[in-house]
Amino acid sequence: MRVEDLADAVGMSLSSFHQHFRAMTSLSPLQFQKQLRLIEARRRMVSEGASASSAAFAVGYESVPQFTRDYGKFFGQPPLRDTKAVRSRTLAA
Repeated sequence: MRVEDLADAVGMSLSSFHQHFRAMTSLSPLQFQKQLRLIEARRRMVSEGASASSAAFAVGYESVPQFTRDYGKFFGQPPLRDTKAVRSRTLAA
């Protein structure tokens, strides 16, 4: 879904929608979408055993290196190391 369509759906200009969205989430719509994609990719890798590349493509990334960079910035570790750590913590609990 395009941000312009969301703005139209709620009867706002694009700039007004961006301002209101940032005020509510402290993120731009694109930053918010990126976070949702990364969280979903992590879920797929941890719970379904998906590879980083298949999870990246499944959530809309076209470049695995870009996905890996974004993932590392958001979660603090590369995908493989992070998912192993999450699984370890889950098993320990």
